[in-house]
Amino acid sequence: MFSKETYINRRCQLKKSVGSGLLLFLGNTEVGCNYADNAYHFRQDSTFLYYFASDYSGLAAVIDIDEDKEIIFGDELTIDDIVWTGVQPTIKEKSGRVGIEVTRPMSQLATYIKAAQDKGQEIHFLPPYRGEHRVWLQELLGIHPSAQASAASMKFIKAVINQRNYKSAEEILQIEEAVNVSVDMHCAAMRAVRPGVTEAEIVSVVHAEAAKHNFNLSFPIIATINGQTLHNHAYGTTPLKDGQMFLLDSGCENAMHYAGDLTTTMPVGKSFTTQQREVCNILRRAHLAALDAIKPGVEYREVHRIVLTRIAEGMVDLGLMKGDPAEAAVAGAACMFLPHGLGHMMGLDVHDMENFGEVHVGYEEGRTKSPLFGWKSLRLARALEPGFVFTVEPGIYFIPDLMDKWRAEKQFTDFICYDKLDAWRNFGGIRNEEDFLITENGSRRLGKYKPMSPEEIEAEHNK
Repeated sequence: MFSKETYINRRCQLKKSVGSGLLLFLGNTEVGCNYADNAYHFRQDSTFLYYFASDYSGLAAVIDIDEDKEIIFGDELTIDDIVWTGVQPTIKEKSGRVGIEVTRPMSQLATYIKAAQDKGQEIHFLPPYRGEHRVWLQELLGIHPSAQASAASMKFIKAVINQRNYKSAEEILQIEEAVNVSVDMHCAAMRAVRPGVTEAEIVSVVHAEAAKHNFNLSFPIIATINGQTLHNHAYGTTPLKDGQMFLLDSGCENAMHYAGDLTTTMPVGKSFTTQQREVCNILRRAHLAALDAIKPGVEYREVHRIVLTRIAEGMVDLGLMKGDPAEAAVAGAACMFLPHGLGHMMGLDVHDMENFGEVHVGYEEGRTKSPLFGWKSLRLARALEPGFVFTVEPGIYFIPDLMDKWRAEKQFTDFICYDKLDAWRNFGGIRNEEDFLITENGSRRLGKYKPMSPEEIEAEHNK
């Protein structure tokens, strides 16, 4: 954890931003996988970690701005608990480490909330993303789960976003630790992929690299020869074949739960085929164009447009598109080949704070998402500012169902050469991803360098 002063200052800034009322924080609890005592891996709520640092199950907290009180609620372990878990710090000890002196049993939380409501205080809460929190909020506040998202405090949401979006120097060190191990995960996969192994075997290699550091995954591993399926979490046991490509999208989170997120597309055989290399080089040019563009003040939607234009230029060179690439990008025709956004914010959540709403995190006040296919999936669009940490992850995909749909609907016939696409139906998809920080004067890659060009990936792959 960081110093006590870090957490005190974070809470002080939050109180000033919200101004009045009572801020309610619900920590995460153990959740049974198939029965209560066989729980899923415990992961504390990221906002709870940000302000209170307590990485333990069964806690809640309030910041009562009007009464100038900060209280953590939770129940101490009994001897029956200790024989299973071992001795743990008391809640008072945990709370004191972040500058909170008052703790109370969990049974007193509802009473405290009721007293605040009786005094006419506004109760601020964040949108819930877990079922048990929805039940808990209904019990505490009497708000039906179906109404909780709309009833969540927008003032609270925006105040948290305006703090967590700007990463401090000490946070950057934590993120880079996670990115460095994430690079090791990818390099281990590059060396392990070869004809005859399976997707599941590669997943075990990747996961083991994180486990060596006692780090967890920041999201479920995507490891597949079907790169055209953007979030493919199914791992086959059919042996890989020469001539295929293997896409790995994975990252870890470190002991303080800061995340890394990287993607690499690699050949299964010793090298990419001629066709694969052509597309890899188009993607590489688009990626480098993005890196040239990212700096303070530049809107990420504009960087996305630049990348789409570069991809469209490459598709024109291949004979798969025609017309003006810049127009194809703006119109949405190039989204046939890049149907997702260029990147997203990253921090304590791999998609940082997206449970609050992508628009609130990644868009300026008053701006909304485009309704266009592909463009509507842009998670980060706002002007970049120093302290922002985000991913740069362009991809190129050949998705047969999308090709068939648009062709039948005669979409973008002025741009897309449908008669040439059939030869590419089985190509799959590629994506390469890095993590970046916006600095005062530009940007810098976080963590150590991961092989990115086709030649670099092949060199690592053939070690």
